Amino acid sequence: MPGAGAAVLGWALLAGALLPPPPVRPQPLPHGDRDVHQKEAQFNTTYIDWVDANLLNIYAFNHSVRRNTTEGVRVSVHVLSDYKNRTVLFVVRQKEAVVSFQVPLILRGLYQRKYAYKEVSRTLCQPQTKAEVETQHFYVDVSTLSFNTSYQLRVTRVENFVLRTNERFSFNATAAQPQYFKYEFPEEVDSVIVKVTSAMAFPCSVISIQDILCPVYDLDNNVAFIGMYQTMTKKAAITVQKKDFPSHSFYVVVVVKTEDEACGGPLPYYPLSKDASPDEPVDQHDRQKTLEVMVSPAITSEAYVRSVLFCLGIFLSFYILTLLIACWESCRQHKRKGLLAAMDSPSLDTGHSRSIPDSFLNHGPYDNYGYGSFGNGSSSSTEGITDSLASAEVSYSYMGQEQFKRRTPSALTRPLSIAMGERSLENVAGRPRLDSLSSVEEDDYDTLADIDYDKNVIRTKQYLCVADLARKDKRVLRKKYQIYFWNIATIAVFYALPVIQLVITYQTVVNVTGNQDICYYNFLCAHPLGNLSAFNNILSNLGYVLLGLLFLLIILQREINYNRALLRNDTHALECGIPKHFGLFYAMGTALMMEGLLSACYHVCPNYTNFQFGECPPSTPHTHTGATTPPHLRAPPDTSFMYMIAGLCMLKLYQKRHPDINASAYSAYACLALVIFFSVVGVVFGKGNTAFWIVFSVIHIVATLLLSTQLYYMGRWKLDSGILRRILHVLYTDCVRQCSGPMYVDRMVLLVMGNIINWSLAAYGLIVRPNDFASYLLAIGICNLLLYFAFYIIMKLRSGERIKLIPLLCIISTSVVWGFALFFFFQGLSTWQKTPAESREHNRDCILLDFFDDHDIWHFLSSIAMFGSFLVLLTLDDDLDCVQRDKIYVF
Repeated sequence: MPGAGAAVLGWALLAGALLPPPPVRPQPLPHGDRDVHQKEAQFNTTYIDWVDANLLNIYAFNHSVRRNTTEGVRVSVHVLSDYKNRTVLFVVRQKEAVVSFQVPLILRGLYQRKYAYKEVSRTLCQPQTKAEVETQHFYVDVSTLSFNTSYQLRVTRVENFVLRTNERFSFNATAAQPQYFKYEFPEEVDSVIVKVTSAMAFPCSVISIQDILCPVYDLDNNVAFIGMYQTMTKKAAITVQKKDFPSHSFYVVVVVKTEDEACGGPLPYYPLSKDASPDEPVDQHDRQKTLEVMVSPAITSEAYVRSVLFCLGIFLSFYILTLLIACWESCRQHKRKGLLAAMDSPSLDTGHSRSIPDSFLNHGPYDNYGYGSFGNGSSSSTEGITDSLASAEVSYSYMGQEQFKRRTPSALTRPLSIAMGERSLENVAGRPRLDSLSSVEEDDYDTLADIDYDKNVIRTKQYLCVADLARKDKRVLRKKYQIYFWNIATIAVFYALPVIQLVITYQTVVNVTGNQDICYYNFLCAHPLGNLSAFNNILSNLGYVLLGLLFLLIILQREINYNRALLRNDTHALECGIPKHFGLFYAMGTALMMEGLLSACYHVCPNYTNFQFGECPPSTPHTHTGATTPPHLRAPPDTSFMYMIAGLCMLKLYQKRHPDINASAYSAYACLALVIFFSVVGVVFGKGNTAFWIVFSVIHIVATLLLSTQLYYMGRWKLDSGILRRILHVLYTDCVRQCSGPMYVDRMVLLVMGNIINWSLAAYGLIVRPNDFASYLLAIGICNLLLYFAFYIIMKLRSGERIKLIPLLCIISTSVVWGFALFFFFQGLSTWQKTPAESREHNRDCILLDFFDDHDIWHFLSSIAMFGSFLVLLTLDDDLDCVQRDKIYVF
């Protein structure tokens, strides 16, 4: 029934209209309907008031602003209510800026942790004025959506808001009470360095340099938005240039972080009660830090020019000194040639017309010297030599002749004294040398074991001479050792190009983002130039390049003189002295130049990711645990090429007495690549990894034993499937069946000492497991290089040889320079084993010309020391240039 339904609906509506309405929660009135209390307020007066949802308090302030004077204004508020959920909003309205913040102020930390601060202070951004004197007004609005909440408000003027040059100013800051100050460049100053220090490492803080703009980003969650910034524990320093700020002024902003994790401190305990929500903020109570700021002028453009000229002058003086020494040596050679020509000796059988000093015709210094043995058991050895020589028939040819001659048994069965090395120069000059056709390649024979005649000589002679290991054709050896140079040149190109691209990218990121925690500089002595942040650290690497180039020029001159002597069929060049091969020297000079180039690239932005390119400590990155690592655990410049330089130096020492059986370039660089691979693996995975250290220690000990065997037997052994059987046979015959001493006593003693040192290093690594694995690995290489060099010097002196004046002076001066260089190296001005803030604790001021720091001096001295070390290797055996090769012993 339609009528009945309408009646029911009508009665229902009428009943609903007569019922009382439901209770409604009171809502805050709109701004126009709120009670607005505005009052004139005064500076340095504390206002204690209350506010609720229906009340808006406005405090009106005014102050006079002068065009040439800047005053800082600071607003401090404190919510007196104990209820954490009752927040009060403060809005500061200025002529050209608005600042708003709530109290309690909620700031977030790591893992979105919340921290509440009930006391907040903010410095107001001061707009510029064009009038001589202007009265500016600003208002502080206080409102809330909560119930009745009490608060405290105070507005003050900031003392020393404008920083003065070379004046220190102390202040306090917290995470909710940041501070910032203004600095204006004087007319005569183009750049300044802002230094901030603190006696306390924690709480962690951030130093920011911002342009004069409003608003100022002075909270932990926005301080990195603009400008340049650094994290800080005890020290921070930022170099600021006038050209980067159009107004010729900037703000120094200091913010205390909510947590210390970014500075290497421990992550705080985050207390949670049973009834508390995980999102409930934590009150950090009094997290305050006292700091001191000072702005001082940086160096002028004249200092840059003076420092560049100083750097060039030091290293170009080596060129002048080298030229003078070369002139002196040339005069000496001319005089010596005149004396030799005056002697007018008869021509040799080979057609040479050079005159030879009488000393060459006598016995050498090795005659009657029981080299490395007890002096008995020689007869059987000489008999074996005679027998093997008598039965050998090998094709030989004279240097410079086209026809081949065949040795006859009568020519080979010469007297015993000649077979043992007591040959006159006539016999040496007349001795045929193994020739190779132009089709012979390096890989046709790589050791003397592939040549039947030479194999007999080597296996039967107890004491090898250099002549026995210098039988290959010079063209084959020249090609073999030239590969060292071309390989390292290729490696350098492929290594340098990505490095340059990488560091340019890093420098660009630093310049664009302003994040100065990316690069680990010595910020107290980092002088920018153009887009480079630390030009002084780059300039100081110039010595590696210039001295490496000088070394290459010296080698080139020596090679030219040697080739001219060969063209003249000079008997000294053909049959005397250590065989001259220059490929490894060229590789060493190139490595020294690349050392400087890549070290300079590394110093564009030194950090953990590019340690293999440059010189700072390759080690594990910081773990934010607060654990400290000694700042001096650093790796020398450019670790990769330092490995190569150490390896090339050892190869060159070995090549001097073993010219025919030295390692090929491919195997040598493969071993160096394996070393660099272990370095990277150790850096990334070696920290605290027991399995890695066990494997590495075993490899270290086995490699030491293999190298010792190679040196003791002078290469006369093979590593094959029968090695264990031969070892057992030697142990049985020498230790069980009869107890006999070592054949080479001197060599055995030195090698035992070397093994003790290497085994001790292996045990140290296995027990201590140092964090800086790459420095540990480099220390092993350098120790072994020094051991081998000492072994070479001792064996050289024990063999009756001498060290001439020039190499002796090089050894002494190089040792002194190395000592001073290491002193400056271990100063440890920065280390990326720690956080950037902790690394800056080791920063120090410049010590040379107000431009170079300790590490720059390390660059200077180490480049000179490396150059001197190369000269030692180059000139060490110059005393043998007039000694027959069959009178120079192998060791």
